[in-house]
Amino acid sequence: MILPAAARVVKRRDTIKRMAVYVGTAGFQYKDWEGTVYPKELKKQKIHPLEFLAQYLDCCEINTSFYGHIQPQHGKNWCRFAASANPNFQFTAKMNRAFTHSPAAAVQSTSAETIRPLPEDEKLARAGLDSIVEENRLGALLAQFPISFKNTEENHQYLSSLIKKFNSYPLAVELRHASWNDPSIYSELRAEKVGFVNLDQPRLGRALEGTAHVTAPIGYVRLHGRNYNQWFEAEKCEDRYNYLYKPQELEKWKDKIEVISQKTEKTFVITNNHPKGKAVANALELRSMLSGLKVKAPKTILQQYWEVADFALP
Repeated sequence: MILPAAARVVKRRDTIKRMAVYVGTAGFQYKDWEGTVYPKELKKQKIHPLEFLAQYLDCCEINTSFYGHIQPQHGKNWCRFAASANPNFQFTAKMNRAFTHSPAAAVQSTSAETIRPLPEDEKLARAGLDSIVEENRLGALLAQFPISFKNTEENHQYLSSLIKKFNSYPLAVELRHASWNDPSIYSELRAEKVGFVNLDQPRLGRALEGTAHVTAPIGYVRLHGRNYNQWFEAEKCEDRYNYLYKPQELEKWKDKIEVISQKTEKTFVITNNHPKGKAVANALELRSMLSGLKVKAPKTILQQYWEVADFALP
């Protein structure tokens, strides 16, 4: 039976509400977003970037926490800026690299042997994360490991100990090497109620291919782009993420996200292809695909990426 148009819209909205999918970007503070995502007059208008972004997206993955611990006052302020524009806005946060990467990760493989957090790192990490928990805005804590972190006995033990250390937070782990594609690993994550991060990344070497695994009440999807030419060769780290997804590429992930979200309480979908605001453009397209409705989009993005117009309200 084909429902009347109004009934179809209501039904679709109800489905998305049940799915509880939060779509957003990895990070919000990029110099090249000025004029491409954020209007140039934003500072003059004294509008915080998160207050602007939250008008259009559902969540943001805090990226700066990877490089330095969140200052508690900053965490509270970010929550309040976002909530002023979108009361349902959620954050996820990257675990600090002290727990997931070798200090010399650019030239040294990451392993249990080379990861060396300092004694004060856990205390500082918790203080920042708790500032967001206290505002009821922390949807997930992301432990992101590089592809050099392989499924060895020592690394497996380290991962288990890290999960136990931070299991007071809703935790998700990103394991990029294909050696982790093991049913026993998924079983262990389910037992601990830790989310498995489903990735889209260039499939080079033993890179884990796109999956749709659910191991916890939270689902997590991260889209890194498919910039094969610069993934390992980029002079600047951010250049590897310089990729704009085509709608047909996003459609395949939309189908996976729907499968994941039917088995979770919350699913976070994060676009990490941030150069020149491409992450925002693709996040808006995904929001439209998942809801079946056109979405509100910033004029800056519409001027930069004409493709978004097909998914955006006039």
